[in-house]
Amino acid sequence: MGQKAVIYARVSTSDQSCERQVAELTAFAERSGFELVDIYKEIASGTKNNRAARKQIMELAQARMINAVLVTELSRWGRSTQDLLDTLNKLSAWNVSVVAMSGMTFELTTPHGRMMATLLAGIAQFERDLLSERVKSGLAAAKARGKKLGRQPGQRPKSDRLAPKVPQAVENGRSYRWIARDLGISKNTVGEIVKRRKKAEAEI
Repeated sequence: MGQKAVIYARVSTSDQSCERQVAELTAFAERSGFELVDIYKEIASGTKNNRAARKQIMELAQARMINAVLVTELSRWGRSTQDLLDTLNKLSAWNVSVVAMSGMTFELTTPHGRMMATLLAGIAQFERDLLSERVKSGLAAAKARGKKLGRQPGQRPKSDRLAPKVPQAVENGRSYRWIARDLGISKNTVGEIVKRRKKAEAEI
């Protein structure tokens, strides 16, 4: 038998189907002599970080249970240029390649793969620079319109939202440390909330 491979098919929305990708990749695997181990299908945006099926494939690869991941095109696998580079590097360390249906193999141990890695790294840096420029431009435009940026003095969005829960917990005999841990805020914030509550009650 040939190399052990899994199919990875992904669509972005629930009204789409992975079946065409699966059918085409199954035929491709047979033509190319891959031993098909399993098929993974996923409905997830390409920008989504946590993709369960892809994570399972990475675990298989790390366990040295497969040699290749078959995809219709590279964009089905990666969520961004940097993500592609990171995952391809990991797979390469485990001697696992990503093979697109065009027959192009993305394997960073080969000259073609190293060239691809260099290109991906350059594109990833370009994307980061472009995003940084957009953020700076947006902040400058907002400032020019007179909009105040960042949290304004006196604003405590999280502690203000949780403040009503603190006095009740104190009345129930809970310690500041317990309340802080339970609500996900600092012990000092709990103290400040209690202090503000007492001050407000004294002014009534």
